[in-house]
Amino acid sequence: MSARIRIAVVGMGKIAKDQHLPAIATVPDFDLVATVSRSGESIDGKPHFHDIEALAASGMEIDAVALCTPPQVRRRIAQFAIDQGWHVFLEKPPGATLSEVEALRKAADARGISLFASWHSRFADGVEPARAWLADRTIRSATITWREDVRVWHPGQDWIWEPGGFGVFDPGINALSIATRILPNPMFVEQADLDVPANRAAPIAARVGFRDTAGTAIAMDLDFRQEGPQSWDIVVETDAGTLTLAKGGGELSIDGGAAPTAAVDLHGEYPGLYRRFAEIVHAGVSDVDVSPLRLVADIFLRGRTTIVEPFVE
Repeated sequence: MSARIRIAVVGMGKIAKDQHLPAIATVPDFDLVATVSRSGESIDGKPHFHDIEALAASGMEIDAVALCTPPQVRRRIAQFAIDQGWHVFLEKPPGATLSEVEALRKAADARGISLFASWHSRFADGVEPARAWLADRTIRSATITWREDVRVWHPGQDWIWEPGGFGVFDPGINALSIATRILPNPMFVEQADLDVPANRAAPIAARVGFRDTAGTAIAMDLDFRQEGPQSWDIVVETDAGTLTLAKGGGELSIDGGAAPTAAVDLHGEYPGLYRRFAEIVHAGVSDVDVSPLRLVADIFLRGRTTIVEPFVE
């Protein structure tokens, strides 16, 4: 492999254009050499391919791929990339099912390929300081509120409403990726209520009750119908005060006042992800934490579904 990791981005939707391409441009370990999607065109004169098979057939020198496709189709593409000997970056959620991700992990290990299940919200500025502060505290309760407008954040993305598209758990899994990082004890699903529009296959809202191994109650409220101000907040009550992570983990406060800050090199969610990806590629290891995805699967297993009014974009 060259000193710089030659990477292709597969799936040129909103997240790839808004986050992945700018992040790759700022991390010196990477050299963007190609893009792949069924629609779109060349970026900055880089070669563009209709599918990953065409990329492989081109004979281009590729070290890694970042997969930004919907989760329902990602396993096949990731397996093809692993078969080529390419390191693989999986946008969240890493797959449509736990079994798919586990199969990819085993395939990558067998080939000596680095597989990265990325959780961008864990790289928000307040997350690591929150984790450090909570490590020695007794948690009394926690509340997760993730309410956003699907029309703003996922316009025209019908895949999100299909089986395997996660619905409101597409953003909700971001909250769970933070919670599983900062809370000191594992948590389990006790009950869940899922609101599914009559014309859709995935929930538009959910209320979930968790309890951790210490018996602490953790409540989560998700809603894709939020208009006006958006809410991406986690509030943790402890024996030493109240910790609040607001703006998706970007702002941390303790009892409403000043809080520890992250190291400068942790700033920026997607640049942080790509720095981590470069680190594991150079080390020859994988980073595949499925705990947020496992909790979503458990929620669907234990959830009570209520059919609500149709959702029309």
